[in-house]
Amino acid sequence: MKDKVKIGIIGTGFARRVQIPAFLACADAEVVSIASGSRSNAEKTAREFNVAHFTDDWRETIDHAEVDLICITTPPIFHREMTVYALERDKHVLCEKPMAMNVSEAVEMTEKAAAKNVLALIDHELRFQSGRQKARKMLQNGDIGEIIHAKYNFRNASRSDVNSAWNWWSDKEQGGGALGAITSHIIDSFRWFLSAEISSVFCQLQTHVKERRDENLNKMREVTSDDESNLIVRFTGGDLVKDATGIISVSMVEYPNYHNLIEFFGTKGALRVGYKGEIFLAKQNESDYTEIETEIGAALSDIFDSGFPSGFTAFAPKIIEAIKTGKTEIEHAATFADGLKVQEVLDAARQSDKTGAAVNL
Repeated sequence: MKDKVKIGIIGTGFARRVQIPAFLACADAEVVSIASGSRSNAEKTAREFNVAHFTDDWRETIDHAEVDLICITTPPIFHREMTVYALERDKHVLCEKPMAMNVSEAVEMTEKAAAKNVLALIDHELRFQSGRQKARKMLQNGDIGEIIHAKYNFRNASRSDVNSAWNWWSDKEQGGGALGAITSHIIDSFRWFLSAEISSVFCQLQTHVKERRDENLNKMREVTSDDESNLIVRFTGGDLVKDATGIISVSMVEYPNYHNLIEFFGTKGALRVGYKGEIFLAKQNESDYTEIETEIGAALSDIFDSGFPSGFTAFAPKIIEAIKTGKTEIEHAATFADGLKVQEVLDAARQSDKTGAAVNL
């Protein structure tokens, strides 16, 4: 058994705000290297958390002799190359979503991980909210019967400011956009909650803010990624979803407040789960929801808990314990195989948007 798990971080956005603080709260974890495309960002983050090694070459972090676990929190365009490089060096990998740019890349990553005796996970941290795990048990136990429909509504006006600068998020060629960033989480949530697959998808993507200023080029630049994604899906497989449908609505430009809500409608009632894992149950013939007591996870103190920070705070110690004890799987954690299934739906959604027709998987 390892005494301490040593971590290399690639990327200084979500990792700096959430992953590093959550890992440093674990007694047996240490961040030993930080990489960023910007050396100044790497140095600033390293100094903030008292990390000795920083670099603008991500290979140095993966090759670092002390590093056990590599956390990849970069734009999706880099995920395949970084993941394969890390796996070839027998490093454990936690890769951000979406897993890859397309199914072909995701297949390569999944096959490479399967050939290694390492932990290889996708960061779908919402699975680790206590409330979501309790809600999943309620669904699996048949508390609302067979599922006939599921709805997921997400809104966050973070991309609504037309004066926000153009960056990789604005570029579909780098994997930017709401579909990959947010809808990937929702697809994973549906699969995990229902133990089912998505069998067809009809998708419409929209870009409301069509230009942003590229500060590096000092000119306006076209936004090619979506800031709104809407999907209609059908489910297949499992005992819960014999003929179920679903709707996903995601917007990064809608006001007024943050909203992240999933609802399930069954033959015996309805179940609603809020962004912190709050649970509300309405039995058949009841006129309103009743809140079900559940534990709300601990949040990081200096940022808004959108659900993702508290989810990762619960996830982080599971990762450390698994590596310490030599496990290559964690109960509830999304594997590369799960990431591949999500990628298949994302690719189908893009095809649907392009053709204007539903796509069967």
